[in-house]
Amino acid sequence: LVSLLLIGIAAWGIGFGLISSFRVVGVVIAVGVFLFFIALVGLIGAVKHHQVLLFFYMIILLLVFIVQFSVSCACLALNEEQQSELLEVGWSNTNSARTDIERNLNCCGFRVFYPNETCAADCLRTLHCRPCAPIMEEYSGMVLRFVGGIGLFFSFTEILGVWLTYRYRNQKDPRANPSAFI
Repeated sequence: LVSLLLIGIAAWGIGFGLISSFRVVGVVIAVGVFLFFIALVGLIGAVKHHQVLLFFYMIILLLVFIVQFSVSCACLALNEEQQSELLEVGWSNTNSARTDIERNLNCCGFRVFYPNETCAADCLRTLHCRPCAPIMEEYSGMVLRFVGGIGLFFSFTEILGVWLTYRYRNQKDPRANPSAFI
């Protein structure tokens, strides 16, 4: 479900024109497809009682848990100063994200608005644009807490999946010969 959600959100962002960076959308879709294939490996392993598939599913799910738990904790641990520094680095390193932010938030410039600079916002026609940093900082804390909380929730469901896979992997196949050695 998480993989389909990632793919759907990326497609929705492109469809509504919220995101124009194909690199960002490509990464999100690639992660969604990877998670979908991992889920299929687990499903096939469970249906067929295939020990090797379940083992690889368990190991990969454990690695995904570790990465997701770490990223979620990092999202929840960032203070306002660190968030501001990350926003500034992102602003100065990407032109496509800068254009998307200026267009969607109707702001120009990061900390200061200069009327002679290029800007994608509608407010440039009236020359009464606000800088983007205060608007982004207002939402970044809320978004990081939301993403961190969702990530923590799903990381604990993943560790539950690892535990259940371990338990299921050690069960005997009911279709197998009862006198056969596991």
